[in-house]
Amino acid sequence: MLLWDLSQGFLPYRDPIEKLPEKFNAWNQLGEEAPKLLAAGEFGKRVKNLPILDVDWLEGDEELECAMRKLSFFGHSEVFESWQTTPKQSVSVPIAIPWYKVAKKLERPPILSYASYALYNWRRLNKKSQVSLGNIALLQNFLGGLDEEWFILVHVAIEAQACDLFENISLAYDGVVLDIELLETALAHSAHSIGEINHILSRMTESCDPYIYYHRVRPYIHGWKGNPRLASGIIYEGVAELDGKPQQWRGETGAQSSIIPSLDVFLGIEHADKLPDGSPDILKTYLLEMRGYMPREHAQFLANIEKSFSLHSVRKCVFLNKHRKIFVDLYNQCVNKVAQFRAKHLDYAASYIQKQSQVGANPTDTGTGGTPFMKYLKKHLDETRAHII
Repeated sequence: MLLWDLSQGFLPYRDPIEKLPEKFNAWNQLGEEAPKLLAAGEFGKRVKNLPILDVDWLEGDEELECAMRKLSFFGHSEVFESWQTTPKQSVSVPIAIPWYKVAKKLERPPILSYASYALYNWRRLNKKSQVSLGNIALLQNFLGGLDEEWFILVHVAIEAQACDLFENISLAYDGVVLDIELLETALAHSAHSIGEINHILSRMTESCDPYIYYHRVRPYIHGWKGNPRLASGIIYEGVAELDGKPQQWRGETGAQSSIIPSLDVFLGIEHADKLPDGSPDILKTYLLEMRGYMPREHAQFLANIEKSFSLHSVRKCVFLNKHRKIFVDLYNQCVNKVAQFRAKHLDYAASYIQKQSQVGANPTDTGTGGTPFMKYLKKHLDETRAHII
């Protein structure tokens, strides 16, 4: 059995909770006021008066994820409130101590990751309708506004659409192992699903302007690893286990989503350890590092399907059945559509980041995950296209 219940894909099985119990009203209230406080430059001052709340009062992963979302937005708001001049070099005690403890319980670093930024940061406007653009809104913002809202919600909608893929992946595995006719069905459905994901991605420009994204959205999601302005990392004040030493963790990035890594495993798309000029490439190491920022179940899912498809490869099965043209055609459709996704992502990276005015506090050559993103994205795209049969 490859999958557990993934009826909503990598989104939580139940809709994320918006508020924590009454004991955590100080966090609930700060979450509501945060965008206005941040815009006024008053967020850091308010944080100093927060009580240090006991995270042992939190019950279950749903409350832990809600707390992680709030604390992650609080931590980044404090650090990057003055991003245009000098980001803060530490996180204050009332945020740092509970943030570190909650992150430890969830087995993720105490930093804003894709899970808290997107996967657990939405609500349905109509509970009876599906998770899709037009029926979802964010639970937490930095500054707020249409562009920030739309940027994140496009990612949420993509995650919701991807739920179809998991049934296809399971079906493809059965096709390779049990009945090759099932593989044809799985590849056909997968090609359609990836196409739908690409359509949602193509809607990004409808309500997220590149200039607004670069100057009002992106500055708050940088991390403190690979960030030239926080080269030494961040101090989590009052966290005894860290002994006052600066910590370095990657910022929020789409590389922390499990969708494309799952498709790479499913289709046998591999990424080389070296660049075209023969020099070492840390990309593969970076992608594996990103799994430590994913919810633990997602990282385990990737490990499980890697093991399964290493023994029963879809790509090898298609090769062995090249005489059946339909298999090659459907497989190539899937790879082509993954390549189209990566090409669109590369295009957005150019228009939303690289072509924007260079601002020292918000560099165009370093991604929010602390990498030379254009080089990585281009390499991803080239390697994907190379897998066409």
